[in-house]
Amino acid sequence: MGEELAGRTRVEMVMATIRQRIAGRSLTPGARLPSVRGLAATLKLSTSTVVDAYERLVAEGAILARPGSGFYVANQAAPFALAEAGPKLDRAVDPFWISRQSLEAGESDLKPGCGWLPPSWLPGEAMRRGLRTLARADGPALADYGSPLGLPPLRQLISRRMGERGIEASPDQIMLADSGTQAIDLLCRFLLEPGDTVLVDDPCYFNFHALLRAHRAKIVGVPYTPHGPDIELFAQVVAEHRPRLYITNSAIHNPTGATLSPVTAHRLLKLADQFDLVIIEDDIFADFEYTPAPRLAVFDGLERVIHIGSFSKTLSASARCGFIAAKPEWVDGLTDLKIATAFGGGRLTAELVLNVLNDGSYRKHMETLRQRLSRAMGEVSARLKGLGIMPWLEPPAGMFLWCRLPDGVDAADVARAALERKIVLAPGNAFSLSQSATNFMRFNVSQMLDRRVFEVLEEVLGRLRK
Repeated sequence: MGEELAGRTRVEMVMATIRQRIAGRSLTPGARLPSVRGLAATLKLSTSTVVDAYERLVAEGAILARPGSGFYVANQAAPFALAEAGPKLDRAVDPFWISRQSLEAGESDLKPGCGWLPPSWLPGEAMRRGLRTLARADGPALADYGSPLGLPPLRQLISRRMGERGIEASPDQIMLADSGTQAIDLLCRFLLEPGDTVLVDDPCYFNFHALLRAHRAKIVGVPYTPHGPDIELFAQVVAEHRPRLYITNSAIHNPTGATLSPVTAHRLLKLADQFDLVIIEDDIFADFEYTPAPRLAVFDGLERVIHIGSFSKTLSASARCGFIAAKPEWVDGLTDLKIATAFGGGRLTAELVLNVLNDGSYRKHMETLRQRLSRAMGEVSARLKGLGIMPWLEPPAGMFLWCRLPDGVDAADVARAALERKIVLAPGNAFSLSQSATNFMRFNVSQMLDRRVFEVLEEVLGRLRK
């Protein structure tokens, strides 16, 4: 171990020496570096240490290797200016705004507008154990393409978990995807032609809008209530527009936190049957529930409903793994489509997810997480009310509060002002097809436990109400 550490230190010393010479212009772009043997003799190091250092510098792009000639300084790109990394405050507040700001935020930035949990809330140790187990796996698990359907043991586990919620789906009716987003993308490729109409909730998850526009679909919206879509308006819209698809969350609706009622589910499925409507039920928040809410897939038996999920919210957004459950003939067509667009399955990630889900700690992790979110929901709700920001409803579970800002305050103005203070918020109209959520905002309670969020909100609201 000591020799390995020493070896790494010597390699880093060589790399630092070369970087200093490049920065000091004693080695200019295009200049030939000292030979491996020559530098090794000068620094009194082994040639293997210098070779390792040079190879790492090549990988960084700092130098180039020319076989038979040696190593040369690369043509350096223009220096990166920190000013260029700043948030684009003048960018339109559209469905990409929240995603871009959240994904590009610095480590010290606060992200109450994002859609995921802080890393400290996720099962990091279980993931590390899973990675250690995977490191000992045989060659095929580490190197081969995976089956396009996905890792069989993980599909069996998902089938069993779905059965616990009353959804009957055999492993052969389940196909793994890289994420919930990829699952919807594959389904849109499979089911839609450009110009087809797709029905969404208003408000709904903003990336539904972006994804559907990428598929050149016509999007229509139906207002969402605390019990599901407004069923009378839903009936009018499907009769008028004859949409091909309806995409929704049945449980822990994003962004509202609402839950579909059994009565609404029953009436919705009757309309789907009457108008030949296919439903994509996005269920990525399933494990956050205390008591399972009604699922359209339960009532429908996967005839018109396609059920999707992922593990990004409860395990890791870095380990991208989702799934699609559908009737067999659709899974067969989706498998061909997946081969055409991705070839094989992501076996390495699937093996990791399987290891973690089989870890006896996962159930305990979710119990703790649900309790933690419940406490955060109560605390954040109370503090927001103190600022005059009122929750649309008190969700039974999950991480989101859909809130109305004080009268006359535009959520986009609040979001832009907060971004100047390194706080990313989620203004309501990004979720609303009709742009009727001007003074609404979605808050992620797990990302709001820093007092700076409320200090900035109070300051910005005070300034905008003057």
